[in-house]
Order: sequence, then structure tokens, then C-alpha cells
Amino acid sequence: MRALLNFAMLLLRCVPALLRSRREQAIVELALRQQLGTYARKRSRPRLTALDRSFWIALSSFWPPWKEALVIVKPDTVVRWHRKGFRLYWRTISKKGPGRPPISGEVQALIVRLARENGWRARKIQAELEKLGFSVSLATVSRYLPTRRPDEQERQRWITFLRKHRDVITGMDFLVVPTLRFQLLYVWFIIEHGRRRVLHFNVTANPTARWVIQQLREAFPDAPAPIYLIFDNDSIFSGKVAEAAGWLGLKPKRTAYRSPWQNGTAERWVGSVRRELLDHVIVTNEQHLQRLLCEYVAYYNADRVHTQLRDSPAGRLTEHRPSPNARVVGLPRVGGLHHRYTWSEAA
Repeated sequence: MRALLNFAMLLLRCVPALLRSRREQAIVELALRQQLGTYARKRSRPRLTALDRSFWIALSSFWPPWKEALVIVKPDTVVRWHRKGFRLYWRTISKKGPGRPPISGEVQALIVRLARENGWRARKIQAELEKLGFSVSLATVSRYLPTRRPDEQERQRWITFLRKHRDVITGMDFLVVPTLRFQLLYVWFIIEHGRRRVLHFNVTANPTARWVIQQLREAFPDAPAPIYLIFDNDSIFSGKVAEAAGWLGLKPKRTAYRSPWQNGTAERWVGSVRRELLDHVIVTNEQHLQRLLCEYVAYYNADRVHTQLRDSPAGRLTEHRPSPNARVVGLPRVGGLHHRYTWSEAA
């Protein structure tokens, strides 16, 4: 039964061939013979020549059912060949216009010389060339200018700019800490960007703008050394807080909305205190958190060596080995979570 069905399908496929005219049948035979000739070439994978491509491009232009006889490539490939030939044809017949006449090698060398000896750009060089009797357009002068490569020693990057001004920048922010009874405590702190030293901090369960203003007064009891104070758009940092910072001699600068990276030094300190302290303890109440932070800030400012600074924010003296018998000992800090290492004479 299956063989009979296949035979019937084969007969149906042969019906269009019986209805073709002699001319159309000859074209079909020509297309099939051309493809058979391509496969008959003695190669593992026959390659189509320019003549093969031209044949199918020409056949597709005057015989509509050319896609039905095409086996060796996809019809889209023939269309792509035709577009490529169209571009090649117009590129061949298109000739470049006369354009501007080329300038002499002497003028080209003179443009390069004036730019390198004086650091001039196109307009200044054009004016100088006119004084020497050379009439050159501004576009031509610009074309022959040498590429200006900035000196790495003179070029100032943004990181260089920030490093030059970080000693006069401080940042403040809040750190939220949950307690044993699932209450929230708020840690306000202010940190300087130059040495990354925590200038002041305090803990409260009910932060307000008036409370923040009081903390700023305690952080800067005298004339402040820094100039700029960076903080985010927290509702507690209201206009009154910015006004009070101005009274203290600071220039308040708010970060953009949802841009914590603009106060990156403060955000990094939040990450440090979480990783190095708060992730290892359970805070019971406000007094407990205040005591833990006092110990950690003292360790952070005086003992902890920062990778970029290669020193602590307050500055640690380099200790040399006092004697051959001296050994390195660890002094516990923050309840033994961290240590400061020093030399000690062996007993």
C-alpha cells in the first residue's frame, strides 16, 4: 500500500513536466545539466565559478520558475550574487570627480612642521600659510595635520582630579542595623575621602534632621578642614541640614537620585563594617551597638591597613625587628575579630 502511494505521488510530480512547452522543457534541461556539470568537477566540494553565477543570474531575469529547478544553492544566494554584481557594475562605471587639486609635498611638510614646532591647529596654520603666499583651504590643512597625542605625564584623568581634591571632601550617610528584637537602629557617620578616616559617628533609633545637625556640630567643633560635604537624597538630609552645613563652612553637595556610587567612599565603609563586624555579631540594643562601633572605629582608624593607602587612616609607624629573638605577636581588636601585629621580645 505504501509503495502504491509513493508511485501515485511520483505521477503527480510528473504532471507539470507533461504540461511544459518545448521551450520551457529545454530551459529546465539546461538548468539541470549546468548543475550536473558543476557536480562532475573533480573536487570533493565543487566551487561555483563566476560563469556559474552569471548563468543563474541571467536565468532568473527571464525565466520565472527558475527557483524550482535550482538545487545546488539556495535562491537567496542567487539574489545576493545579483546585488553584488549590481554594486560592482556601478562602482566600475562611476569615476571620481576632479575634486580639489592636490597640494605639493612642500606645503604638506610645512603644515606638519608648523603644527609640531608651535602646537598650532588648522586656523592658525592657514593664516600663517597665507602670509607665506600659499592659498590653502581650512579643510585641506585639517587633512594633513598630524594626530595630536596627549602626553601621558601631562594628561589629567578624572581619577587624578579626584585624588588631588579628596583631602577637602567628606561624605556622610546612614547605616541601618537590625537588633535581636527585630528593631532598627540607625548609625550616622561622616568620613573623609583623603585618608578614609571616620571623623564622627553616633547611633539612634529615631533619626531626625535636628539630630543630624547636632552630629555635624560635634564632628566639626572648630573651623572644618574639609570644604565639601557629600550626601544623598534621604528625606532626613533636608534643606535645614544643608543650611546648617553651610553655617559650619561646608559646601553641601547632593548626589544624583539613586546613585550611591557618587558617595562611594561612604558606601565602601558601610560594606567594610558589615563584613568585618556586623555579620559576626547579634546586636541586642543601642548601647551594645555603640560599644561595638567604638571599638571597630578605633581599630579602623588606627590599626587597619588599607590596600590603597598601604597605611591606616591615622597613620601607623613602621616597626622594625628590634632584635633577632623578637617574634611577631597579635594584639586582639574588636573582641578578637581582628588583630594588630607587632614585634615582641621573646621571653
